[in-house]
Amino acid sequence: MRKDFPHLGFFLFFLSVWSSLSTGMAMEKNETIPVNVGVVLDFNISLGRIGMSCISMALSEFYASHGNYKTRLVLKTRDSRRDVVGAAAADLIQNEEVKAILGPGSSPQANFVIGLGEKAQVPIISFSATSPSLSSLRSQYFIRATLNDSTQVPAITAIFQAFEWREAVLIYVDNEYGDGIVPYLTDALQGINIGEELYKLMAKQTRVFIVHMFTPLGSRLFAKADEFGMMGEGYVWILTDGLTDLLTTLSPTDIDSMQGVLGVKPYVPSTKDVQSFRVRWKRKFQQDYPLDETSEPNIFGLWAYDAACALAMAVEKVGTANFSFQKTNTSNNISTDLDTIGVSQIGPDLLQSLLSTKFKGLSGDFQIFDGQLHSTAFQIVNVIGKGERGVGFWTLKNGIIRKMSFINTNANTYSTSKDNIGAIVWPGEPTYVPKGWVLPVNEKKLRIGVPVKDGFSEFVKVTWDPNNNNKPQVTGYCIDVFDAVMNSLSYAVPYEYIPFGTPDGKPLGNYNDLIYQVFLKKYDAVVGDTTIVANRSRYVDFTLPYTESGESMIVPIKDNKSKSAWTFLKPLTWDLWMTSACFFVFIGFVIWVLEHRINQDFRGPPSHQAGTIFWFSFSTMVFAQKERIVSNLARVVMIIWFFVVLILTQSYTASLTSMLTVQQLQPTVTDINELRAKGYYIGYQQGSFVLGFLKRMNFDESKFRIYNSPEELVDLLSKGSANGGIAAAFDEIPYMKLFISQHCSKYTMVQPTYKFDGFGFAFPRGSPMVPDISRAVLNVTEGDQMIKIEKEWFGKTNSCSDDNESSLSSNNISLDSFWGLFLIAALTSVLALIIVLAKFLHEHRDVVTGEDSISTKIRTLVTLFDEKDLSSHTFRLPDQPYSGSIEPMPAVRASPAVTNFSPRPSTFSTRTNNDIPFSEEQGTSSSEHGGRSSTIPGRQSSQAIAPPVEPANSNQERTILPTSTSH
Repeated sequence: MRKDFPHLGFFLFFLSVWSSLSTGMAMEKNETIPVNVGVVLDFNISLGRIGMSCISMALSEFYASHGNYKTRLVLKTRDSRRDVVGAAAADLIQNEEVKAILGPGSSPQANFVIGLGEKAQVPIISFSATSPSLSSLRSQYFIRATLNDSTQVPAITAIFQAFEWREAVLIYVDNEYGDGIVPYLTDALQGINIGEELYKLMAKQTRVFIVHMFTPLGSRLFAKADEFGMMGEGYVWILTDGLTDLLTTLSPTDIDSMQGVLGVKPYVPSTKDVQSFRVRWKRKFQQDYPLDETSEPNIFGLWAYDAACALAMAVEKVGTANFSFQKTNTSNNISTDLDTIGVSQIGPDLLQSLLSTKFKGLSGDFQIFDGQLHSTAFQIVNVIGKGERGVGFWTLKNGIIRKMSFINTNANTYSTSKDNIGAIVWPGEPTYVPKGWVLPVNEKKLRIGVPVKDGFSEFVKVTWDPNNNNKPQVTGYCIDVFDAVMNSLSYAVPYEYIPFGTPDGKPLGNYNDLIYQVFLKKYDAVVGDTTIVANRSRYVDFTLPYTESGESMIVPIKDNKSKSAWTFLKPLTWDLWMTSACFFVFIGFVIWVLEHRINQDFRGPPSHQAGTIFWFSFSTMVFAQKERIVSNLARVVMIIWFFVVLILTQSYTASLTSMLTVQQLQPTVTDINELRAKGYYIGYQQGSFVLGFLKRMNFDESKFRIYNSPEELVDLLSKGSANGGIAAAFDEIPYMKLFISQHCSKYTMVQPTYKFDGFGFAFPRGSPMVPDISRAVLNVTEGDQMIKIEKEWFGKTNSCSDDNESSLSSNNISLDSFWGLFLIAALTSVLALIIVLAKFLHEHRDVVTGEDSISTKIRTLVTLFDEKDLSSHTFRLPDQPYSGSIEPMPAVRASPAVTNFSPRPSTFSTRTNNDIPFSEEQGTSSSEHGGRSSTIPGRQSSQAIAPPVEPANSNQERTILPTSTSH
C-alpha cells in the first residue's frame, strides 16, 4: 500500500494544476467587454423581420468564428411601428448609451435618426434607407450600408434605349424615399412625362410605367392595375430595386398580379457561402416567425448581415477604450429630452474604424466610399409564374449583357442592344415588344393638314363637294402613300384630312405657314408634297422621306446637229487627237530603230528615212503600209499598234456617224453661273421653299417669275427670257420628273442636283408616332404597293425620255477611254527599244569600254548603228547558213548612188552556192575590207542585181559576183 503513495501524490498534483489552468481559462474567457448597439426596425413588416434575423445570425456566427475577440455587441432593439416619431432612437442613446445604431429600415425614419446620431456622435448604420435625398444631409455619422437609389438609374435608362421607348410615367410614394430618385430619373430619361395618379393613366398615350416604392403599397398598386386592365398587352412595368428586392416576400396572389413585370436589382454572386447562409437563415426564420411565408432573404438581409459583421470588426479594432457618454450640461430650465442626450466618447474613433473596414461579405466586397456602398452591376429580372427569372445584367463598363461571364474587361464595349437580353414575357403575353404608347381611346381623330394648290394636282388635290355640305375631298399621290403607310401599322389610328385653304380653293398660306400650324397644335400632322428642310425641322419632326430627294434645274433643249465644215474633228477630243498624232510618230520611230540595220526598206538618205518613218506610221491608220517588217520585236510592236488603231478608227467612225445622222438635243443652258452672269429670268413654283434657295444662291430677285401649274411653266419656257418668259426653272425632283415625262421632247433636267431630303410627313416635336410611321414608310416604299401608286398617278414614263437622255449625252470620245491602250503600246515599244539597244551595245562593247572620249564613242556608235548588220539573216550570203552567232560580220555601208537599184533582202532567199562563183581573193576581201560591190555592166535586165560590194581600198581588186535569177 505504501508503495502506491508516490503515484497518488503525483496524480493529486496534476489534478491541482489542471484545475488551476481550467479556472484561469474560464476566467479569461469570461473577460469580454459588452458594447451596447441599438437596432431600430419595423418588426411588423417582412423587411424588419428579415433584417433582425440576419443581424442576430451575423453576430452569433461571427463571434463563433472569432472567439478571441474581447468585445461583444449587445443588441438593444426598438420597434419603429412605421411611425417616424416612434422610430426616434433618443431613448437608445440616452438611456442605453448605445455606441451605434443599426437601422432604421426606411428613408423617412432615417431622416430623423441621422440628426440624433450627429448630435451624440453615434454612427447610424442603415442597410435599407436608399433615398438619394439623405445624402444631402451631409452627416458624417450616417453610414449607408446599402446602395443609393440613383445608382440604378443608368441600368433603367439602358433598358429604355434597348427597346427604344421614349416616354414613361413614374409612379412613386410621396415621401423621402420616392422624392429622392425623381430628379435623377427625370434627368436621365429625357422627354418622360410624369404622372402621379393611377386613375388618370389609362387616358394617357404612354404605356411604360416605372414603379418606385416598397411593399405593401407596391403590391396593392399592381392589384389595382390588374383590376383596371392595365396588366394586359401593350403595357410595360419596370420596378426599381426597392420593390424588386422584395419580390420573394410577396404572396402568390401579389406575384400573380405582377406577371410580365421587369425589375432591376443589385447583382449578388451566388457563392457557396451565400447558398449555405440561405439554408441556415430559412431554418432559423421559420422557427422565429412561423407565420411568415418569406422563402429566402433578400439583398437587404445580406446587407444587414454584412453591416453587423462590419460593426463588430470596427468595435474590436477600437479596443477597450472609453465607452462612456459625456452628459450635456443644460443651464436652461426649459429643456427637452433631446437636449440632455450625451456625447459618445468613442464615437469619432468608431466612425473612422467603420470607414476603414473592408472584407468579403455575403453581398460582395464590403467597403464604404463616401459614406455608402457602391455597385457596378445590376441584374434584370422578369416576373414569371411563381417568382422571378433573370433575363440579363447591366454593368457600368459593358452595359447590357446576357451573362456576367460575357464581361469584357479589356475594352470599353458599352452596349444597349436588346439582343443581349433574354426572352421576356410581357404583360398579357404578346408576341411582340410593346412600343410603349398607344392612341388613347377617348381621344379625337388626328387632324391632318393638307396643302391647297392650283397646279401639280397629281401630288395633292383638294375639291369641295357642293352636294355634301361642301365637304372637302382630298386625293393625290401623297394622300395614297399616307393611307398605305397608316394601313400598314400594327394598330389602328383614326384621322381626318383638313385642307389648309378656303372653300373657294384659295390657300391660307405657303408651305412654311402650313408646317407652323403643327407647331401651334392646330394640326396633329401635315401630309402632302412637303419637303424636309432644316428650318422646318425646328418646329416639327419629319418622318423618313418617301420620294426621291433633290432639287434641279429644267431648261429647254435644241437640236444641235452640227453642220460645220470641221465636224470631222469633233468625234475626238483635242487631247485624244494630240495623243494619237504623237503615238503615230513615236511608233514609226520605234519601227525605224528596230528595222534600220536589218531591213533595206528602212535605209537610204536621211530625208528618205524620215519620210519612211512618217509614211509608214500614218499608213497603218488604213493598214496600207508597203514596207515589210522582218524583226520579231517590230512585229510584236505592230501587233499591239494595229489593235490600238483598229479600236480608235472604229470608235471615230461610229461617233462621226452619230453626229451626222442622229438628232443632237442639247440644253440651252448648262450652268447655273451662266444664268446669273447673263441676267436670265428664272422661275419657281409658288409657295415652294425654292424661293429661299434661289436667294441663297445670290440670284437677283427682280429676275424671279412664279408659275402655279405645268401649263404655266410650259408657257414661260416657250417664250424665253427675252420675251417675258424664263430661261430655266428650279423645282424639286418629283415635280421635274413628272413634267419631263409629259414634255420630254422639249425640255430636260441639267446638273447639278442640289441635295434635299424629299417629301416627308410632319408631326409635332417628340411625337411617338414618328418612329413607327418612318418604319412603315420604309415597308411601303420598298414593296410593290409603291409602284402601283406611282403608276396610278403618274402612269408609265414616256419612252422618249430614254432617247432624250441618250441624245443629251456627249458624243465626243476622250482620252479617258483609250489611255489604257496607249499605255500598253508605249510599254511594249519602250521594252523593244531597250532590248535592241542593249543588244547593239553588247555587240560593240569594245567601243563602249574603249579609252576614247564620250563624244567620240557616241559618234562611233552612231556611225556603226547606221551601217548594215551583216550578222542578220536578211544580209547573210546564200552559202552561209545562219549560225546564230552574235559576233558581228563586217558591216556594209549602203551606197547612196545605187540604193534605188538594190533588190530587197528576199532576193537572196533561194540562191545556192553553185549559182555564185568566187575569185580566189574573195574569201578574204569581204572580211578584211568590208568593201562595197558594184554591179556588172552588160548584164541582162531580167537577172536580179546582187547587192554591190565596194572594197574599202579603192586600189584593191574588186570581186564581181555573178547574179542568178531568183526562184
